[in-house]
Amino acid sequence: MVSAVWRLLMGRPLKSSERAKEEITAPEELAALLLDALTSVAYGPEAIVVVLATAGSGSLSAMVPITIAIVGLLALLVFSYRQVIDAYPAGGGAYAVSRDNLGEGVSQVAAAALIIDYVLTVAVSIAAGVGALTSAFPELRSSTVALCLGMLALLTILNLRGVGDSARAFLLPTFVFIVGIFGIIAAGFLFPAHSSGISQPVAGHSVEVLGVLLILKAFASGCSALTGVEAIANGVPLFREPRASRLNTDVATT
Repeated sequence: MVSAVWRLLMGRPLKSSERAKEEITAPEELAALLLDALTSVAYGPEAIVVVLATAGSGSLSAMVPITIAIVGLLALLVFSYRQVIDAYPAGGGAYAVSRDNLGEGVSQVAAAALIIDYVLTVAVSIAAGVGALTSAFPELRSSTVALCLGMLALLTILNLRGVGDSARAFLLPTFVFIVGIFGIIAAGFLFPAHSSGISQPVAGHSVEVLGVLLILKAFASGCSALTGVEAIANGVPLFREPRASRLNTDVATT
């Protein structure tokens, strides 16, 4: 029975000759590799606001220059990884680049940093998603931990089924998310909110002076919106031919 359930969840083992089934197309890549980069916009800007709000509503004016700096850093990452994709058609991110240019020891540090990054990305993404869900439906707050663990189990099962299956499973939710983001932006332009902003500091925090350290902290928190670009450069072998041209286009759209 255990074997039958496992086969149902994981699917049948694939032969080496069936490897092409796991290669993904450009639309499927949105769900397989770009989902990390796309969903980080859901909590990156919020992280900036939470930090700046500790200095009162007047400090929120610093969000625009901080956002511009983060966008500039993202543009630099995109430019760099486009070169990495061309130079490492077999797949190469921070580990491969640092191994070839700086040595094995540095590459192991990069690999360890990537593992920590992926673990934290999963944790933050699930927590942010469940936090938004319990905000819309307060009656679910008592089940926050169970919802997080359930989401983690679902993501684990889908990923163990293979890149192709997981990409196709998340393709529709990914497009819904993209449409929703554009809808929110359009609604913001069409129906701007008129409010006095945050008049009180965030609960549990005293009002701080908007200094260099607070701005740097807000910048560092907002850089969580940069996660996911690395995954695209690492995933070159997952694509159908021509891989490099597909990936360079996708990195640019990120």
